Amino acid sequence: MKKIYSLIAFLAITVAGHSQTLNDAYRYSKTELTGTARYISMSGAFTALGGDISAISLNPASSAVFLSSSASASLDYSWNENTIGFNGGLDQSDNSDFDIGNLGGVFVFNSNNDSNWKKISLGLNYTPTNNYEESFSVRGNSSNSIDQYFLGYAQGYELDLLQTRDNESISDLYSFLGENYGFAAQQAFLGYQAYVIEAQNDTPDNSSYYSYIQPGNFDQTYQYAATGTNGKLSINLGTQFKDFLYLGVNLNSHLISYENRTEFAELNNNTGSETTEVYFGNSLSTNGDGFSFQLGGIFKPNENFRLGLTYNSPEWYTIREETSQYLETNSDLDEYVSVAPNIINVYPEYKYQIPSKISAGAAYIFGKSGLISFDYSYQDYSKIEFRPQGDPSFSDLNARIASEMQAVSSYKLGGEYRIQRVSLRAGYRFENSPFKDGVKVGDLTGYSAGIGYNFGSVNLDLGYSQTQYDENLPVFETGYTNPTSIDRTLSRAVLTLSFGL
Repeated sequence: MKKIYSLIAFLAITVAGHSQTLNDAYRYSKTELTGTARYISMSGAFTALGGDISAISLNPASSAVFLSSSASASLDYSWNENTIGFNGGLDQSDNSDFDIGNLGGVFVFNSNNDSNWKKISLGLNYTPTNNYEESFSVRGNSSNSIDQYFLGYAQGYELDLLQTRDNESISDLYSFLGENYGFAAQQAFLGYQAYVIEAQNDTPDNSSYYSYIQPGNFDQTYQYAATGTNGKLSINLGTQFKDFLYLGVNLNSHLISYENRTEFAELNNNTGSETTEVYFGNSLSTNGDGFSFQLGGIFKPNENFRLGLTYNSPEWYTIREETSQYLETNSDLDEYVSVAPNIINVYPEYKYQIPSKISAGAAYIFGKSGLISFDYSYQDYSKIEFRPQGDPSFSDLNARIASEMQAVSSYKLGGEYRIQRVSLRAGYRFENSPFKDGVKVGDLTGYSAGIGYNFGSVNLDLGYSQTQYDENLPVFETGYTNPTSIDRTLSRAVLTLSFGL
């Protein structure tokens, strides 16, 4: 049988319907702790601090805290050690990847007169906010069959739509259904043509279906492979007023690049089953670009205390997606059956909006010996939106998001202790689940540590962080909703070189 990388498509068509899910809403909105080694090692608790390039992407006022122009570049090595459960089966998944941790700089222009506005700063910083590199294969046994997926989509569609005409190929009808009826009709067609489901009545107006697969036990394997990244480029302007107030603004450009390929395999020898093997492959390619802005301020009431506040606007994206599929079965009705339309489904562009976010922070500076910093942020995930809102499929999905997702609070604590030229750092962060039930995705906990050395005009820093949380997301969101449970442990080591300009 074909494996996960055998999915090939030749002809592209524009599909009328949409196939976005709650999984997509979660995937494109979550972010990882990324940036410079110093930023990572203090768990990103920088809302009230400056002097670090990555802090600019959190609070745009941070650039005005720099005393002179500076730049930094970071190399990021991340690795996942995940325990994956599926229908009682367990597997281990180890994935690793090198990436840019950050690349950016700040130019500081000091005032040459007695103006209360002491300086202007211009900054530029890029950092990846999420890395989608992952692959795994997990096997288990279930009493639920993939037939429920195809039955869930087929009910209500007339049989006449799912049957080919004279001289009409599988690809022709799959294309026609996609262009005129959308994703759901294509799933019904696949199930019918591959002998997974059958019409209750052999009449053109039949709209009720049953399964060729009988209840019992099912040996199932799920393979997943993904690649891609989510990145953020910030263009910054900051200023300092007298000696106690720093203000800044960021204009941010966002990008999403994501691809995955999956194969779901199911075997059974249940009494009465006429179809005993099913191999269902799907491929998704997503790319998007977005925009947001940030406003921030840092208030210094005295030499030791700092207060920071940042407003992150919503992130407005334009998303483009392509999919392709195949379905293969072994059936007593026609032995080996392959329904491979060799079609790329090209969906119309749609809009995707991640809600605004507020961050507040406080820091205490112990002279030249160190500091401690605390951050709190709030973001309401239930306000994620897919647009246009008038689209019925988006309306249903937005209603599910509002019903099942919730506001997220996150807490970060970081500290730094300096011994002459050496800096020792540590941090902790906690973020509650974006889902109300707390089952689909659990709370996130992270720890970090690092060390830095000041050579004078050059700093070399090393940071390490580890993040843990659970995911229990369904393989499919219609009919067959068995989840893959993933106990995630993400580790990251970052090396940063910072230098004056």
